[in-house]
Amino acid sequence: MSPSLPLYSLGLAAYGPVHRLQQALVERRRLDQVGDLALLLEHTPVITLGRRADPAHILASPEALAEQGIAVHQVERGGDVTYHGPGQLVAYPILRLRDHGLGASDYMHLLEEVVIATLADYGIAAGRRAGYIGVWVGHDKLCALGVRVMRGVTMHGLALNVAPNMAHWAAIVPCGIRDGGVGSMAGLLGEAPPMAEVERRLGDRLAQALGSTPAWRQLAELPWPSAMAEDAPAPA
Repeated sequence: MSPSLPLYSLGLAAYGPVHRLQQALVERRRLDQVGDLALLLEHTPVITLGRRADPAHILASPEALAEQGIAVHQVERGGDVTYHGPGQLVAYPILRLRDHGLGASDYMHLLEEVVIATLADYGIAAGRRAGYIGVWVGHDKLCALGVRVMRGVTMHGLALNVAPNMAHWAAIVPCGIRDGGVGSMAGLLGEAPPMAEVERRLGDRLAQALGSTPAWRQLAELPWPSAMAEDAPAPA
């Protein structure tokens, strides 16, 4: 019998509390206080900058971002500048890679394959683009990936554009890439597929790719949900 992978559906959530939750879960996974799991959600509008991001890739002024309700966060993942917002499915797996016989590069390819397979369920023929991380249709990126492995445990993950506000990408140079665009499932299909359905398909495929059985959970069942409180400190 394959092990189960808990998949927590968090709905729409601000970036800061979920980031603190990831940090708390990574530390507890390292100490074997929790097993592998994944968080699936949508974020309120936010721009995140990876460790080596170029701040010049944020094209809008702080005032313009504030007017649009877009927050900005500097984070510890790899990659450059990325946007998250409603209508975009985000998945944050918290996994100990060695338990799956995976290195960091293998893991990134696994995530790409999970997204490619999910899009194929909707008749979208997506793939990789030489020299770039992510999932693409032609020169348009449908899914951005950015991961940090901390003491063997993963955090951050992937962001699949289902039906987000595409105008918000005008505020950045996405992932620092100037010779490509950004696409969405809704743009390719002509209408938005149900977010809950896409979330279920992607979560199930993630579990299967890891040799696990998907076990869906709700926010109330999450270990240490207090880590999401606005005034909760990040773990040391």
